[in-house]
Amino acid sequence: MEPLGFVFALPTTTASFHADQATSALNTRACSNHKNPKMFRTRLVVMQQQQQQHQQQMTEEVDPGIVEGTNLRIVKYPSPILRAHNEAVTEFDQELADLAKQMLKVMYASNGVGLAAPQVGINKRIMVFNPKGDPKAWVQEVALINPVIVDKSAKLELGGEGCLSFPQMGGDVNRHVWVKIEAQNTKGKKIKVKYTGWEAIIFQHEYDHLDGILYIDRMSEEERAKVQPRLDELVAEFKDGQPAL
Repeated sequence: MEPLGFVFALPTTTASFHADQATSALNTRACSNHKNPKMFRTRLVVMQQQQQQHQQQMTEEVDPGIVEGTNLRIVKYPSPILRAHNEAVTEFDQELADLAKQMLKVMYASNGVGLAAPQVGINKRIMVFNPKGDPKAWVQEVALINPVIVDKSAKLELGGEGCLSFPQMGGDVNRHVWVKIEAQNTKGKKIKVKYTGWEAIIFQHEYDHLDGILYIDRMSEEERAKVQPRLDELVAEFKDGQPAL
């Protein structure tokens, strides 16, 4: 895929939360293969590498407020914007390219690795991400327009996630281990790519936003119960369509 010519998060919550979740998932999944030592060792190495990659991204997200160079701001739960229908993009012009750049600015300012357009109040099928979460790693920036999942793994894996629209909160969510997608870039060029591992997680998180699905919708009943007190706080902070200051 071409780098953006100018990301789930995955947005993260706290480093300690994700480190604990990653370690727990690592031990649980690895132990499930103890009857096959060779498979155990192989999967253990792979999962350790994934854990290290996740931990590299584990900076606490922040609400950047007004970001220099853009008027975009993070939309927080329970804003109806996050549940609204998102229209397909039909015009591929400089305005679209500029919007993608501004979304990346907000994403970086928030310490995120991915951002969907409805999260900044724009109900269009647009997402951006950078698995490194580092503006210096600009070659890894991705902007996807009108993305569609065309195939996905049957296998799911449970992992900790956070979201810029749900500050100071995180929870376990099941995701497909790989997805094949089709999309367009900001110039309208068609893209086909397969995402695995960390990139697959980021993509699925942001893709859900484009369908009005929030990561809390993918939590188990038990997991949802754990975060309900924080959700209640976010609802209480929300006033007249805007978070209480």
